[in-house]
Amino acid sequence: MSYPLTIFHTKSKSNSLSMSKTVFFFCLFLLSLTFSPVSFAQDLPAPKRELRAAWIATVVNIDWPTQRALNAHDQQKEFVELLDLLQSMKMNAVVVQVRPVADALFPSSYEPWSEYLSGEQGESPTPYYNPLTFMIEEARKRGLEFHAWFNPYRASMKEDFIHSKDHPINQHPEWFVEYGGKKYYDPGHPEAREYVLNAIMEVVRHYDLDAVHFDDYFYPYRIANEEFPDDSSYTCYGESYKNKEDWRRYNVDAFVEELHDRIRNEKPHVVFGISPFGVWRNNDKDPMGSDTKAGQTNYDDLYADVLKWLREGWIDYITPQLYWHIGFAPADYKVLVDWWSKHTYGRHMYIGQGIYRLGQKGWEDKREIINQINLNRATPNVHGSMYFSTKVFVQNKDSVQQKMEEMYPSEALIPVMPWLDDTPPEAPVWQEIIGNQKYGVKLQWQDSTPGDAHYYVVYRFDADEEINIHDPSKILATVPRSPYHTQSYTDRSTETRTQYRYLVTAVDRKHNESQVSAEKRVKTRGAHRAVKEL
Repeated sequence: MSYPLTIFHTKSKSNSLSMSKTVFFFCLFLLSLTFSPVSFAQDLPAPKRELRAAWIATVVNIDWPTQRALNAHDQQKEFVELLDLLQSMKMNAVVVQVRPVADALFPSSYEPWSEYLSGEQGESPTPYYNPLTFMIEEARKRGLEFHAWFNPYRASMKEDFIHSKDHPINQHPEWFVEYGGKKYYDPGHPEAREYVLNAIMEVVRHYDLDAVHFDDYFYPYRIANEEFPDDSSYTCYGESYKNKEDWRRYNVDAFVEELHDRIRNEKPHVVFGISPFGVWRNNDKDPMGSDTKAGQTNYDDLYADVLKWLREGWIDYITPQLYWHIGFAPADYKVLVDWWSKHTYGRHMYIGQGIYRLGQKGWEDKREIINQINLNRATPNVHGSMYFSTKVFVQNKDSVQQKMEEMYPSEALIPVMPWLDDTPPEAPVWQEIIGNQKYGVKLQWQDSTPGDAHYYVVYRFDADEEINIHDPSKILATVPRSPYHTQSYTDRSTETRTQYRYLVTAVDRKHNESQVSAEKRVKTRGAHRAVKEL
Protein backbone atom coordinates (compact mmCIF):
# COMPACT_ATOMS: atom_id res chain seq x y z
CA MET A 1 0.00 0.00 0.00
CA SER A 2 1.11 3.48 -0.32
CA TYR A 3 -0.09 6.01 2.07
CA PRO A 4 -1.62 7.57 0.13
CA LEU A 5 0.08 7.50 -3.27
CA THR A 6 0.29 3.84 -4.15
CA ILE A 7 -2.74 1.68 -4.68
CA PHE A 8 -1.78 -1.54 -2.89
CA HIS A 9 0.82 -2.85 -0.56
CA THR A 10 1.55 -3.53 2.97
CA LYS A 11 1.95 -0.91 5.64
CA SER A 12 3.52 1.85 3.65
CA LYS A 13 4.66 4.63 5.86
CA SER A 14 5.22 7.61 3.62
CA ASN A 15 4.53 9.25 0.30
CA SER A 16 8.05 8.51 -0.87
CA LEU A 17 7.84 4.81 -1.66
CA SER A 18 9.94 3.52 -4.49
CA MET A 19 8.61 3.90 -8.03
CA SER A 20 8.97 0.20 -8.77
CA LYS A 21 6.79 -0.70 -5.83
CA THR A 22 4.19 1.84 -6.89
CA VAL A 23 4.14 0.56 -10.48
CA PHE A 24 3.88 -3.04 -9.32
CA PHE A 25 0.82 -2.45 -7.18
CA PHE A 26 -0.77 -0.15 -9.73
CA CYS A 27 -0.56 -2.93 -12.31
CA LEU A 28 -2.19 -5.35 -9.86
CA PHE A 29 -4.90 -2.75 -9.27
CA LEU A 30 -5.69 -2.45 -12.98
CA LEU A 31 -6.09 -6.20 -13.24
CA SER A 32 -8.38 -6.21 -10.22
CA LEU A 33 -11.02 -4.04 -11.87
CA THR A 34 -12.28 -6.94 -13.97
CA PHE A 35 -13.09 -9.11 -10.96
CA SER A 36 -16.01 -8.72 -8.59
CA PRO A 37 -16.00 -9.55 -4.86
CA VAL A 38 -17.45 -12.74 -3.46
CA SER A 39 -20.32 -12.45 -1.01
CA PHE A 40 -21.11 -14.69 1.93
CA ALA A 41 -24.73 -15.51 2.60
CA GLN A 42 -24.45 -15.54 6.38
CA ASP A 43 -22.16 -14.16 9.05
CA LEU A 44 -20.33 -16.74 11.13
CA PRO A 45 -20.59 -16.41 14.91
CA ALA A 46 -17.75 -14.66 16.68
CA PRO A 47 -15.51 -17.16 18.51
CA LYS A 48 -14.58 -16.85 22.15
CA ARG A 49 -10.87 -16.70 21.28
CA GLU A 50 -9.69 -14.43 18.48
CA LEU A 51 -6.93 -11.85 18.23
CA ARG A 52 -8.32 -8.43 17.31
CA ALA A 53 -5.49 -5.95 16.96
CA ALA A 54 -4.91 -2.58 15.37
CA TRP A 55 -1.62 -1.19 14.10
CA ILE A 56 -0.78 2.26 15.47
CA ALA A 57 1.80 3.69 13.07
CA THR A 58 4.02 6.54 14.27
CA VAL A 59 6.19 6.97 11.15
CA VAL A 60 5.33 10.24 9.36
CA ASN A 61 2.62 10.62 12.04
CA ILE A 62 0.18 8.28 10.29
CA ASP A 63 -1.80 7.34 13.41
CA TRP A 64 -0.11 8.87 16.45
CA PRO A 65 0.85 11.54 17.32
CA THR A 66 -1.24 13.21 14.62
CA GLN A 67 1.43 15.88 14.20
CA ARG A 68 4.96 16.56 15.29
CA ALA A 69 5.83 18.74 18.25
CA LEU A 70 2.56 18.26 20.09
CA ASN A 71 3.12 18.88 23.78
CA ALA A 72 3.20 15.84 26.03
CA HIS A 73 -0.31 16.44 27.37
CA ASP A 74 -1.84 16.47 23.89
CA GLN A 75 0.15 13.39 22.86
CA GLN A 76 -1.15 11.49 25.86
CA LYS A 77 -4.71 12.69 25.31
CA GLU A 78 -4.63 11.50 21.70
CA PHE A 79 -3.28 8.10 22.64
CA VAL A 80 -5.88 7.56 25.37
CA GLU A 81 -8.62 8.45 22.90
CA LEU A 82 -7.26 5.88 20.44
CA LEU A 83 -7.25 3.17 23.09
CA ASP A 84 -10.74 4.07 24.30
CA LEU A 85 -12.04 3.79 20.74
CA LEU A 86 -10.35 0.43 20.15
CA GLN A 87 -11.59 -0.92 23.47
CA SER A 88 -15.14 0.17 22.64
CA MET A 89 -14.85 -1.81 19.37
CA LYS A 90 -13.95 -4.99 21.33
CA MET A 91 -10.30 -5.03 20.20
CA ASN A 92 -7.92 -6.88 22.52
CA ALA A 93 -4.43 -5.81 21.34
CA VAL A 94 -2.53 -2.88 19.91
CA VAL A 95 0.61 -3.03 17.74
CA VAL A 96 2.45 0.24 18.34
CA GLN A 97 5.39 1.37 16.22
CA VAL A 98 8.04 2.29 18.80
CA ARG A 99 11.13 2.34 16.53
CA PRO A 100 10.09 3.57 13.07
CA VAL A 101 13.39 4.70 11.48
CA ALA A 102 16.31 3.72 13.73
CA ASP A 103 14.99 6.13 16.33
CA ALA A 104 12.95 5.68 19.49
CA LEU A 105 9.71 6.62 21.20
CA PHE A 106 11.47 6.02 24.51
CA PRO A 107 14.82 6.98 26.07
CA SER A 108 17.30 4.69 24.33
CA SER A 109 20.95 3.95 24.92
CA TYR A 110 21.35 3.15 21.22
CA GLU A 111 19.31 5.52 19.09
CA PRO A 112 17.92 9.07 19.37
CA TRP A 113 14.43 10.27 20.17
CA SER A 114 12.11 10.13 17.17
CA GLU A 115 11.38 13.30 15.23
CA TYR A 116 7.74 12.20 15.04
CA LEU A 117 7.36 13.13 18.70
CA SER A 118 9.19 16.43 19.09
CA GLY A 119 9.60 17.56 15.49
CA GLU A 120 13.37 17.15 15.62
CA GLN A 121 15.31 13.93 15.94
CA GLY A 122 17.14 13.68 19.24
CA GLU A 123 14.75 15.97 21.13
CA SER A 124 12.62 14.48 23.91
CA PRO A 125 8.92 15.32 24.37
CA THR A 126 8.04 18.53 26.22
CA PRO A 127 7.35 18.43 29.09
CA TYR A 128 9.36 15.27 29.49
CA TYR A 129 7.71 11.88 29.83
CA ASN A 130 8.43 8.34 28.64
CA PRO A 131 5.86 7.60 25.91
CA LEU A 132 6.49 3.85 25.91
CA THR A 133 5.91 3.48 29.65
CA PHE A 134 2.78 5.61 29.35
CA MET A 135 1.41 3.65 26.38
CA ILE A 136 1.95 0.27 28.03
CA GLU A 137 0.29 1.41 31.25
CA GLU A 138 -2.73 2.77 29.41
CA ALA A 139 -3.07 -0.42 27.35
CA ARG A 140 -2.92 -2.50 30.56
CA LYS A 141 -5.75 -0.48 32.13
CA ARG A 142 -7.98 -1.46 29.22
CA GLY A 143 -6.96 -5.11 29.02
CA LEU A 144 -5.18 -4.64 25.68
CA GLU A 145 -2.06 -6.60 24.79
CA PHE A 146 0.87 -4.37 23.84
CA HIS A 147 2.94 -5.48 20.84
CA ALA A 148 6.00 -3.27 20.35
CA TRP A 149 6.53 -2.79 16.61
CA PHE A 150 10.13 -2.33 15.41
CA ASN A 151 11.38 -1.65 11.91
CA PRO A 152 14.78 -3.35 12.04
CA TYR A 153 16.87 -1.69 9.31
CA ARG A 154 15.32 1.49 7.92
CA ALA A 155 17.14 4.63 9.08
CA SER A 156 15.48 7.46 7.14
CA MET A 157 12.41 8.19 5.06
CA LYS A 158 13.85 10.77 2.67
CA GLU A 159 17.09 11.53 0.90
CA ASP A 160 17.86 14.90 2.48
CA PHE A 161 17.12 13.90 6.09
CA ILE A 162 19.70 15.15 8.58
CA HIS A 163 20.24 12.76 11.47
CA SER A 164 20.91 14.00 14.98
CA LYS A 165 24.56 14.17 15.96
CA ASP A 166 24.24 11.17 18.30
CA HIS A 167 22.66 8.89 15.67
CA PRO A 168 24.70 5.73 14.95
CA ILE A 169 24.99 6.77 11.29
CA ASN A 170 27.42 9.50 12.36
CA GLN A 171 29.53 7.19 14.52
CA HIS A 172 29.49 4.17 12.20
CA PRO A 173 28.79 5.23 8.62
CA GLU A 174 30.19 1.89 7.42
CA TRP A 175 27.10 0.17 8.85
CA PHE A 176 24.75 2.03 6.52
CA VAL A 177 23.83 2.07 2.85
CA GLU A 178 21.58 4.29 0.75
CA TYR A 179 18.96 2.83 -1.54
CA GLY A 180 16.13 4.66 -3.27
CA GLY A 181 16.94 7.84 -1.43
CA LYS A 182 16.65 6.22 2.01
CA LYS A 183 19.28 5.10 4.49
CA TYR A 184 19.35 1.54 5.86
CA TYR A 185 21.43 -0.46 8.25
CA ASP A 186 23.22 -2.98 6.03
CA PRO A 187 21.72 -6.39 6.98
CA GLY A 188 24.93 -8.05 5.74
CA HIS A 189 27.16 -6.23 8.20
CA PRO A 190 27.47 -8.34 11.40
CA GLU A 191 28.25 -5.35 13.62
CA ALA A 192 25.20 -3.49 12.33
CA ARG A 193 22.96 -6.50 12.98
CA GLU A 194 24.35 -6.85 16.50
CA TYR A 195 23.72 -3.19 17.23
CA VAL A 196 20.09 -3.45 16.10
CA LEU A 197 19.62 -6.62 18.16
CA ASN A 198 20.92 -4.82 21.24
CA ALA A 199 18.66 -1.84 20.62
CA ILE A 200 15.61 -4.11 20.50
CA MET A 201 16.64 -6.22 23.46
CA GLU A 202 17.06 -3.11 25.59
CA VAL A 203 13.31 -2.59 25.18
CA VAL A 204 12.49 -6.24 25.89
CA ARG A 205 14.61 -6.10 29.03
CA HIS A 206 13.23 -2.88 30.53
CA TYR A 207 9.58 -2.74 29.47
CA ASP A 208 6.52 -4.89 30.13
CA LEU A 209 5.90 -5.99 26.55
CA ASP A 210 3.58 -8.73 25.42
CA ALA A 211 5.24 -9.09 22.02
CA VAL A 212 8.02 -7.92 19.73
CA HIS A 213 6.61 -7.27 16.26
CA PHE A 214 8.24 -6.74 12.85
CA ASP A 215 6.50 -5.77 9.65
CA ASP A 216 7.58 -6.54 6.07
CA TYR A 217 10.69 -4.38 5.74
CA PHE A 218 13.82 -6.51 5.87
CA TYR A 219 15.80 -5.92 2.70
CA PRO A 220 13.83 -3.14 1.01
CA TYR A 221 11.52 -3.68 -1.94
CA ARG A 222 13.37 -3.78 -5.25
CA ILE A 223 13.68 -0.58 -7.25
CA ALA A 224 13.88 -0.94 -11.02
CA ASN A 225 17.41 -0.54 -12.41
CA GLU A 226 18.93 0.02 -8.97
CA GLU A 227 20.88 -2.66 -7.13
CA PHE A 228 20.99 -2.73 -3.35
CA PRO A 229 24.54 -1.49 -2.58
CA ASP A 230 25.93 -4.28 -0.42
CA ASP A 231 28.92 -5.33 -2.55
CA SER A 232 31.33 -4.28 0.18
CA SER A 233 29.78 -6.40 2.93
CA TYR A 234 29.24 -9.29 0.50
CA THR A 235 32.94 -9.23 -0.34
CA CYS A 236 33.86 -9.24 3.35
CA TYR A 237 31.30 -11.68 4.72
CA GLY A 238 29.64 -13.59 1.90
CA GLU A 239 32.48 -15.43 0.18
CA SER A 240 31.28 -18.86 1.34
CA TYR A 241 27.90 -18.46 -0.41
CA LYS A 242 27.22 -19.43 -4.02
CA ASN A 243 25.32 -16.25 -4.70
CA LYS A 244 24.34 -12.99 -3.10
CA GLU A 245 20.66 -13.97 -2.83
CA ASP A 246 21.38 -16.96 -0.56
CA TRP A 247 23.73 -14.83 1.51
CA ARG A 248 21.08 -12.15 1.96
CA ARG A 249 18.56 -14.74 3.10
CA TYR A 250 21.12 -16.07 5.56
CA ASN A 251 21.58 -12.56 6.98
CA VAL A 252 17.86 -12.21 7.64
CA ASP A 253 17.56 -15.77 8.96
CA ALA A 254 20.44 -15.23 11.37
CA PHE A 255 18.89 -12.01 12.65
CA VAL A 256 15.46 -13.57 13.23
CA GLU A 257 16.86 -16.69 14.90
CA GLU A 258 19.18 -14.73 17.17
CA LEU A 259 16.45 -12.33 18.28
CA HIS A 260 14.13 -15.25 19.00
CA ASP A 261 16.77 -16.90 21.18
CA ARG A 262 17.54 -13.71 23.08
CA ILE A 263 13.86 -12.98 23.76
CA ARG A 264 13.35 -16.53 25.05
CA ASN A 265 16.36 -16.27 27.35
CA GLU A 266 15.41 -12.84 28.68
CA LYS A 267 11.61 -13.07 28.99
CA PRO A 268 10.09 -16.38 27.88
CA HIS A 269 6.55 -15.02 28.00
CA VAL A 270 7.24 -12.32 25.38
CA VAL A 271 5.94 -13.35 21.95
CA PHE A 272 7.85 -12.74 18.71
CA GLY A 273 5.71 -12.10 15.65
CA ILE A 274 6.27 -10.93 12.08
CA SER A 275 3.90 -9.42 9.53
CA PRO A 276 5.35 -10.15 6.09
CA PHE A 277 4.25 -9.15 2.62
CA GLY A 278 1.23 -11.23 1.59
CA VAL A 279 2.98 -13.52 -0.92
CA TRP A 280 5.82 -15.87 0.05
CA ARG A 281 6.54 -17.06 -3.53
CA ASN A 282 4.50 -17.45 -6.70
CA ASN A 283 3.95 -21.03 -7.83
CA ASP A 284 5.53 -20.34 -11.21
CA LYS A 285 8.85 -20.14 -9.32
CA ASP A 286 8.21 -22.73 -6.65
CA PRO A 287 5.55 -25.48 -6.60
CA MET A 288 5.10 -24.75 -2.88
CA GLY A 289 4.17 -21.16 -3.70
CA SER A 290 0.71 -19.67 -3.96
CA ASP A 291 -1.36 -19.37 -7.12
CA THR A 292 -0.54 -15.69 -7.45
CA LYS A 293 1.28 -13.36 -9.81
CA ALA A 294 2.92 -10.91 -7.43
CA GLY A 295 5.72 -8.89 -8.98
CA GLN A 296 7.77 -9.07 -5.78
CA THR A 297 7.74 -11.71 -3.06
CA ASN A 298 9.16 -12.31 0.39
CA TYR A 299 11.60 -15.02 -0.61
CA ASP A 300 12.87 -13.69 -3.93
CA ASP A 301 12.92 -9.94 -3.34
CA LEU A 302 12.87 -9.18 0.39
CA TYR A 303 15.07 -12.21 1.18
CA ALA A 304 12.66 -13.18 3.94
CA ASP A 305 12.20 -16.96 4.07
CA VAL A 306 9.13 -16.70 6.26
CA LEU A 307 8.22 -20.38 6.01
CA LYS A 308 11.63 -21.36 7.35
CA TRP A 309 11.10 -19.17 10.40
CA LEU A 310 7.79 -20.88 11.06
CA ARG A 311 9.16 -24.39 10.53
CA GLU A 312 12.09 -23.73 12.84
CA GLY A 313 9.87 -22.21 15.53
CA TRP A 314 11.72 -18.88 15.49
CA ILE A 315 8.51 -16.87 15.50
CA ASP A 316 5.28 -17.34 17.43
CA TYR A 317 2.90 -15.77 14.97
CA ILE A 318 2.70 -14.70 11.37
CA THR A 319 0.47 -11.90 10.07
CA PRO A 320 0.59 -11.91 6.25
CA GLN A 321 -0.53 -8.56 4.91
CA LEU A 322 -3.41 -9.59 2.67
CA TYR A 323 -4.49 -6.14 1.54
CA TRP A 324 -6.23 -7.33 -1.63
CA HIS A 325 -9.91 -8.05 -2.07
CA ILE A 326 -11.71 -11.35 -2.54
CA GLY A 327 -11.65 -12.21 -6.23
CA PHE A 328 -8.57 -10.14 -7.13
CA ALA A 329 -6.96 -12.47 -9.68
CA PRO A 330 -3.24 -11.62 -9.29
CA ALA A 331 -3.42 -12.03 -5.50
CA ASP A 332 -6.85 -13.24 -4.44
CA TYR A 333 -7.56 -12.77 -0.73
CA LYS A 334 -9.39 -16.10 -0.62
CA VAL A 335 -6.55 -17.98 -2.33
CA LEU A 336 -3.96 -16.49 0.00
CA VAL A 337 -5.88 -17.07 3.23
CA ASP A 338 -6.18 -20.72 2.23
CA TRP A 339 -2.50 -20.95 1.23
CA TRP A 340 -1.16 -19.38 4.42
CA SER A 341 -3.48 -21.51 6.57
CA LYS A 342 -1.72 -24.60 5.18
CA HIS A 343 1.74 -23.25 6.00
CA THR A 344 1.56 -22.17 9.64
CA TYR A 345 3.56 -25.14 11.00
CA GLY A 346 1.77 -25.05 14.34
CA ARG A 347 2.22 -21.34 14.97
CA HIS A 348 -0.52 -18.75 15.10
CA MET A 349 -1.66 -16.89 12.02
CA TYR A 350 -3.49 -13.59 12.10
CA ILE A 351 -4.50 -11.88 8.88
CA GLY A 352 -3.34 -8.34 8.12
CA GLN A 353 -6.53 -6.57 6.99
CA GLY A 354 -6.24 -3.60 4.62
CA ILE A 355 -9.09 -1.51 5.95
CA TYR A 356 -7.43 1.64 4.59
CA ARG A 357 -8.79 0.45 1.20
CA LEU A 358 -12.44 0.53 2.24
CA GLY A 359 -14.47 2.23 -0.46
CA GLN A 360 -11.66 2.16 -3.02
CA LYS A 361 -11.74 0.41 -6.39
CA GLY A 362 -12.14 -3.31 -5.90
CA TRP A 363 -13.63 -2.69 -2.44
CA GLU A 364 -16.94 -1.22 -3.57
CA ASP A 365 -18.85 -4.03 -1.87
CA LYS A 366 -19.89 -2.61 1.50
CA ARG A 367 -19.46 -6.07 3.01
CA GLU A 368 -15.92 -6.69 1.77
CA ILE A 369 -14.27 -6.54 5.19
CA ILE A 370 -17.16 -8.48 6.73
CA ASN A 371 -16.77 -11.17 4.06
CA GLN A 372 -13.04 -11.31 4.78
CA ILE A 373 -13.59 -11.80 8.51
CA ASN A 374 -16.16 -14.52 7.79
CA LEU A 375 -13.69 -16.23 5.48
CA ASN A 376 -11.03 -16.07 8.20
CA ARG A 377 -13.37 -17.68 10.69
CA ALA A 378 -14.27 -20.43 8.23
CA THR A 379 -10.60 -21.26 7.52
CA PRO A 380 -8.56 -23.57 9.79
CA ASN A 381 -5.51 -22.13 11.53
CA VAL A 382 -6.62 -18.49 11.29
CA HIS A 383 -6.56 -17.05 14.81
CA GLY A 384 -7.70 -13.47 14.21
CA SER A 385 -6.89 -10.18 12.51
CA MET A 386 -4.70 -7.09 12.65
CA TYR A 387 -6.04 -3.93 11.03
CA PHE A 388 -4.06 -1.28 9.16
CA SER A 389 -4.52 1.17 10.54
CA THR A 390 -6.09 2.83 13.56
CA LYS A 391 -6.55 6.08 11.66
CA VAL A 392 -9.25 4.41 9.57
CA PHE A 393 -11.22 3.55 12.70
CA VAL A 394 -10.89 7.13 13.96
CA GLN A 395 -12.19 8.47 10.66
CA ASN A 396 -14.91 5.79 10.65
CA LYS A 397 -14.22 5.34 6.97
CA ASP A 398 -17.07 3.64 5.15
CA SER A 399 -18.79 3.11 8.55
CA VAL A 400 -16.07 0.69 9.63
CA GLN A 401 -16.90 1.12 13.31
CA GLN A 402 -20.40 -0.19 12.68
CA LYS A 403 -18.96 -3.09 10.68
CA MET A 404 -16.73 -4.01 13.62
CA GLU A 405 -19.68 -3.78 15.98
CA GLU A 406 -21.51 -6.25 13.76
CA MET A 407 -18.59 -8.70 13.65
CA TYR A 408 -17.38 -8.18 17.24
CA PRO A 409 -20.58 -8.07 19.33
CA SER A 410 -18.80 -9.26 22.48
CA GLU A 411 -15.31 -9.45 23.91
CA ALA A 412 -12.88 -12.20 22.92
CA LEU A 413 -9.92 -13.77 24.66
CA ILE A 414 -6.60 -13.99 22.86
CA PRO A 415 -5.75 -17.52 21.63
CA VAL A 416 -3.33 -19.54 23.74
CA MET A 417 0.17 -20.52 22.61
CA PRO A 418 0.73 -23.91 24.23
CA TRP A 419 4.37 -24.10 23.11
CA LEU A 420 5.04 -21.19 25.47
CA ASP A 421 2.77 -22.14 28.38
CA ASP A 422 -0.19 -24.49 28.71
CA THR A 423 -0.74 -24.54 32.48
CA PRO A 424 -3.80 -22.60 33.62
CA PRO A 425 -3.98 -20.83 36.98
CA GLU A 426 -6.22 -21.95 39.83
CA ALA A 427 -9.83 -20.79 39.90
CA PRO A 428 -10.57 -17.67 41.95
CA VAL A 429 -12.53 -17.81 45.21
CA TRP A 430 -15.61 -15.61 45.70
CA GLN A 431 -15.66 -13.07 48.48
CA GLU A 432 -18.50 -10.75 49.44
CA ILE A 433 -21.07 -9.50 46.94
CA ILE A 434 -22.46 -6.09 47.81
CA GLY A 435 -24.26 -3.20 46.20
CA ASN A 436 -27.69 -1.89 45.33
CA GLN A 437 -29.67 -1.34 42.19
CA LYS A 438 -28.70 2.32 41.95
CA TYR A 439 -24.95 1.71 41.91
CA GLY A 440 -24.79 -1.86 40.64
CA VAL A 441 -23.76 -5.27 41.89
CA LYS A 442 -20.20 -5.29 43.19
CA LEU A 443 -18.52 -8.68 42.81
CA GLN A 444 -15.40 -9.47 44.84
CA TRP A 445 -13.00 -12.41 44.70
CA GLN A 446 -9.46 -13.50 45.50
CA ASP A 447 -6.86 -15.63 43.75
CA SER A 448 -6.51 -19.22 44.92
CA THR A 449 -2.78 -18.97 44.20
CA PRO A 450 -1.55 -15.37 44.43
CA GLY A 451 0.41 -14.12 41.45
CA ASP A 452 -0.80 -16.59 38.84
CA ALA A 453 -3.57 -14.48 37.34
CA HIS A 454 -2.99 -11.67 34.85
CA TYR A 455 -6.66 -10.84 34.36
CA TYR A 456 -10.11 -12.28 35.03
CA VAL A 457 -13.20 -13.10 33.01
CA VAL A 458 -16.58 -12.44 34.59
CA TYR A 459 -19.53 -14.35 33.11
CA ARG A 460 -23.19 -13.58 33.74
CA PHE A 461 -26.19 -15.82 33.08
CA ASP A 462 -29.90 -15.45 33.67
CA ALA A 463 -31.47 -17.57 36.39
CA ASP A 464 -32.80 -20.31 34.10
CA GLU A 465 -30.07 -20.13 31.45
CA GLU A 466 -27.72 -23.01 30.64
CA ILE A 467 -24.18 -22.38 31.82
CA ASN A 468 -21.88 -22.28 28.79
CA ILE A 469 -18.66 -20.33 29.22
CA HIS A 470 -17.70 -21.08 25.61
CA ASP A 471 -20.35 -18.61 24.50
CA PRO A 472 -18.57 -15.22 24.26
CA SER A 473 -21.86 -13.34 24.54
CA LYS A 474 -21.91 -14.39 28.22
CA ILE A 475 -18.66 -12.58 28.96
CA LEU A 476 -19.71 -9.66 31.11
CA ALA A 477 -16.19 -8.22 31.38
CA THR A 478 -12.49 -8.94 31.30
CA VAL A 479 -10.90 -7.37 34.36
CA PRO A 480 -7.16 -6.58 34.61
CA ARG A 481 -5.63 -7.83 37.85
CA SER A 482 -5.20 -5.09 40.42
CA PRO A 483 -2.24 -5.03 42.86
CA TYR A 484 -4.65 -5.44 45.80
CA HIS A 485 -5.39 -8.71 47.55
CA THR A 486 -9.11 -8.59 46.71
CA GLN A 487 -10.22 -8.19 43.11
CA SER A 488 -13.54 -6.64 42.14
CA TYR A 489 -15.90 -5.68 39.34
CA THR A 490 -19.18 -3.77 39.50
CA ASP A 491 -21.96 -4.87 37.18
CA ARG A 492 -23.90 -1.69 36.36
CA SER A 493 -26.11 -3.28 33.70
CA THR A 494 -28.51 -5.23 35.93
CA GLU A 495 -32.27 -4.81 35.96
CA THR A 496 -34.50 -4.57 39.02
CA ARG A 497 -36.10 -7.66 40.56
CA THR A 498 -34.04 -10.04 38.46
CA GLN A 499 -31.98 -13.13 39.31
CA TYR A 500 -28.48 -13.53 37.88
CA ARG A 501 -25.78 -16.15 38.14
CA TYR A 502 -22.13 -15.06 38.07
CA LEU A 503 -18.97 -17.06 37.42
CA VAL A 504 -15.38 -15.84 37.33
CA THR A 505 -12.19 -17.36 35.96
CA ALA A 506 -8.53 -16.41 36.27
CA VAL A 507 -6.41 -16.05 33.13
CA ASP A 508 -2.61 -16.02 33.12
CA ARG A 509 -0.14 -13.98 31.07
CA LYS A 510 -0.38 -16.42 28.15
CA HIS A 511 -4.19 -16.50 28.23
CA ASN A 512 -4.62 -19.92 29.80
CA GLU A 513 -7.98 -19.85 31.58
CA SER A 514 -8.71 -21.52 34.90
CA GLN A 515 -11.69 -23.63 35.77
CA VAL A 516 -14.72 -21.58 36.73
CA SER A 517 -15.31 -20.45 40.27
CA ALA A 518 -18.30 -21.60 42.25
CA GLU A 519 -21.53 -20.07 41.01
CA LYS A 520 -22.87 -16.92 42.71
CA ARG A 521 -26.62 -16.33 42.53
CA VAL A 522 -27.87 -12.81 43.09
CA LYS A 523 -31.33 -11.27 43.07
CA THR A 524 -31.70 -7.56 42.53
CA ARG A 525 -34.48 -5.70 44.27
CA GLY A 526 -36.12 -2.35 43.69
CA ALA A 527 -34.20 0.88 43.19
CA HIS A 528 -31.91 1.89 46.07
CA ARG A 529 -32.34 -1.45 47.83
CA ALA A 530 -29.48 -3.84 48.48
CA VAL A 531 -29.08 -6.91 46.31
CA LYS A 532 -29.70 -10.30 47.83
CA GLU A 533 -27.27 -13.16 47.51
CA LEU A 534 -29.08 -16.45 47.03
